Amino acid sequence: MMPLQIRPDQALREIFEFNSKLAQGLNTLSEIGEIDVGVTPKEGVYYEDKLVLYQFKPATERVCNPIPVLIVYALVNRPYMTDLQEGRSMVQGLLNAGLDVYLIDWGYPDGADRFLTLTDYLDGYIDRCVDVIRKRHGLAKINLLGICQGGTFSLCYTALHTHKVRNLVTTVTPVDFHTPNDLLSHWIQKVDVDLLVDTMGNIPGELLNWTFVSLKPFRLMGQKYMDLINVLDDPEKAKNFMRMEKWIFDSPDQAGEAFRQFTKDFYQANGLIRGTVTIGDRNVDLKNVTVPVLNIYAADDHLVPPASSIALKNYVGTQDYTALEFPGGHIGIYVSSKAQKMVPPAIGKWFDERV
Repeated sequence: MMPLQIRPDQALREIFEFNSKLAQGLNTLSEIGEIDVGVTPKEGVYYEDKLVLYQFKPATERVCNPIPVLIVYALVNRPYMTDLQEGRSMVQGLLNAGLDVYLIDWGYPDGADRFLTLTDYLDGYIDRCVDVIRKRHGLAKINLLGICQGGTFSLCYTALHTHKVRNLVTTVTPVDFHTPNDLLSHWIQKVDVDLLVDTMGNIPGELLNWTFVSLKPFRLMGQKYMDLINVLDDPEKAKNFMRMEKWIFDSPDQAGEAFRQFTKDFYQANGLIRGTVTIGDRNVDLKNVTVPVLNIYAADDHLVPPASSIALKNYVGTQDYTALEFPGGHIGIYVSSKAQKMVPPAIGKWFDERV
């Protein structure tokens, strides 16, 4: 191995440049002000417990597609990631594609929600939101768009309520929870979930968030903050960074019983593809998903490996199945500039072809 060649003058220069950037950065951060998120005007049209169902204001004078789409987000983190800022908003892209967009905001569960189950979420909250939209538009069926865990929920919901769903889009959605390179799944296999929930009740969002960050510790706990030094002289880039940090660490607690069931039935038992997940008194059979499906996955996803999502094709009952690969990661599929040009237009076109 070649010895390190460190010149004292070069090292001193780099230290001076680093300290200068850091000093400028502290000044930049002190002047950023409030970090705004959720840029698209919206109206709450239905409220229940912590949940709010929002309808976004259309971007054009008229909506081109007569079938509204409901975004079902995961219970982890906050759904404003879909509408983070101008130019980095999946919601804006869908509106620009002529869609009428609704979104479920789950809110922040507390002790009163400790015993909510997946049945409460799927046959309760989601089903009532779907019914509200159906009634508002005078339609028998609407479109669903599920995100990550929300995509898994959407698959289960569609399998149980096919008569209410026209088309289904899943994005970075785990289906096969036992693929070889699924690090998160490998970790969860070893967790005594019953002991965890019985001890803690609701699962702290902070605990889950640090679990996700630990999947890529060097990149997500070290390197990104070193990279931040290089953009701190640009107030707009610094604000973009802080906006993402706000979302990453805005982690609601998880209702204990729902967390128990999702972890044991999906991650540990891989019940979605084995047909052993039970919602209410019914088993979830993906063969009952006979509506058109667009499955979008991210090639570099470390939370939901592509193989986990791609497996969907082998289990659904639809004859109209389309897969779309996004060349990026789990979050980039919603907020990157590349994603804005690719994903919402593709979803809009796919929906339009199935009106």
